[in-house]
Amino acid sequence: MTDRFYSVEQVAELLGLHVRTVRTYVRDGKLPAARIGKQYRIAHDDLEAFTGLPITTATATGGTRHAEASCIVEIDSIDRAMADRVTTLLTATATTRGPGGPALRVETSYDPARARLKVIVLGGLADTARLLDYMDGVLTS
Repeated sequence: MTDRFYSVEQVAELLGLHVRTVRTYVRDGKLPAARIGKQYRIAHDDLEAFTGLPITTATATGGTRHAEASCIVEIDSIDRAMADRVTTLLTATATTRGPGGPALRVETSYDPARARLKVIVLGGLADTARLLDYMDGVLTS
């Protein structure tokens, strides 16, 4: 157990979220926090429980170098069933990755009028590359 506390701004930076989103999580009770004066403080253990991943001290204090990738993939001429299959694969892969490194975030949007799937991936270099490789395997088979 550690006695480390984070501000809302620090949590937002760690998780790659907007500050308002973190405040909303706190106000809704999804992320436990203590109000000290006019500011919230989030305990290290509560942050780890919220994310489901360990938060290392070096990561939290910005002491280590990290690299993140962001990419947008647009897939044309894809039917709804295949778009659902790709979305399920990407979402499952993003949530079942191992601990360590930046969180892997995946957003998808399907436009049935154009039969186009747009995929946005944000995360570590290796995880993003692995996810793109999985996507390539599903789409080319």
